[in-house]
Amino acid sequence: MASANDILAYLPNSFKTRDEQDYINFLWESYESNYNNGKYPFAFIAFHMLYMSFVYFEVWQIKENRTEDFEKAMIGFNKDFERLLMTATTPFAFVELGESNFIRFLKLIGCDNSQIGNYTSSVKSRNDAAHSNGRIFFNDQSIIDRKVDEVLRFIDDIQTHSQPIIDECLIVFLKDSFDPDDREYIDDSDQLREILIHGNYLSQKDIEHLLTFDITQLSAETNYTEMETLFNAFKTEY
Repeated sequence: MASANDILAYLPNSFKTRDEQDYINFLWESYESNYNNGKYPFAFIAFHMLYMSFVYFEVWQIKENRTEDFEKAMIGFNKDFERLLMTATTPFAFVELGESNFIRFLKLIGCDNSQIGNYTSSVKSRNDAAHSNGRIFFNDQSIIDRKVDEVLRFIDDIQTHSQPIIDECLIVFLKDSFDPDDREYIDDSDQLREILIHGNYLSQKDIEHLLTFDITQLSAETNYTEMETLFNAFKTEY
């Protein structure tokens, strides 16, 4: 059985703002408190919100690194939703779109309809637990433990599909940031933290994947030496 706190490794390593960090901390503390006190339906609601936050961060990476694909995927949305999604400055702005529909953006990283159906099953479970329907769902510890395990399997599967996007985050960053005189921050540590990590909401799992990146695949780039130096700074820092 997986441990519920495994989800934290899939959520951002750090955040752009204190409010974002406080929100994720609040959800995790809500899960723990309700679980430890046997309030399993409310524990699942908090865990589901952490899961959806993970999905928002994943889609944010698509939006930032495959903008054209993301824009094309909005065919059928009204212009107000298109504007909201394209101009969003935080992944939490995605909450305005229904969860089941939003999860379909994961098709952009190769998730098929069957997988999307599995991923959205948590939305139904959350609805069952949250609505005033006169029934208590997840009223046994073994039940919520199974649901948490299921959601963690979904998360790990999505993480695997997202690896090409994570690579693109790094490649774009190295190409844009190799020159200290032509980027947001002179210091490598600041540039790495604010632009690569915060800008892409990278998780510990994302970082672990990037540490295995083969930098030599960029050896044909004109500024390869500088890019390699910056990549080595990333490996040292993280």
